Amino acid sequence: MKKPFAESCEENKAPILEVLKSLFADRCHVLEIGSGTGQHAVHFGAALPHLRWQTSEMVENHPGIQAWLDEAGLDNVQPPLALDVSRDDWPQTRFDAAYSANTVHIMSWPMVEAMFAGLGRVLLPGGVFALYGPFHYGGQATAESNVRFDQWLRARDPLSGVRDFDDLNALAELAGMKCQEDVAMPANNHILVWCKG
Repeated sequence: MKKPFAESCEENKAPILEVLKSLFADRCHVLEIGSGTGQHAVHFGAALPHLRWQTSEMVENHPGIQAWLDEAGLDNVQPPLALDVSRDDWPQTRFDAAYSANTVHIMSWPMVEAMFAGLGRVLLPGGVFALYGPFHYGGQATAESNVRFDQWLRARDPLSGVRDFDDLNALAELAGMKCQEDVAMPANNHILVWCKG
């Protein structure tokens, strides 16, 4: 099978890795929510061999992820779990870290709520969750490009859209997580980091 390819993954993998190197330095087992094409999983898995990287995605995207995993041949990156955050059973395994990129703006709000609730169940105490993407703050966009992106998302799917940090943080707190860090990234993106109490 021809491997799926996302240009955005190619562009953002290096700056994200720089953050994850320190954030996940003392971690062991990471759950990636919404592994997409699988590009991030193989890049981060190769660069962070101390981690066991668990991919997850909706079932229809599994063949593409598996194609990347097969080519990379990494012992520490695991085949994708079936995880539609609002429908599928979450894994029984507990994780000391979780990661997701460019997911919450393409999910409906009930799916975002389900994702944070699920993370509250599977993260170990002291576990961290790193969420990459564009965000609004205080109901305001931080850049004109994010305004345009939000308009494009909502025109395509009215249930999607760039999410506000305050709304996400409220969900995280409900799930027992406290915001630990907000890292500004290229192209008006951020990595938000929460820690499970």
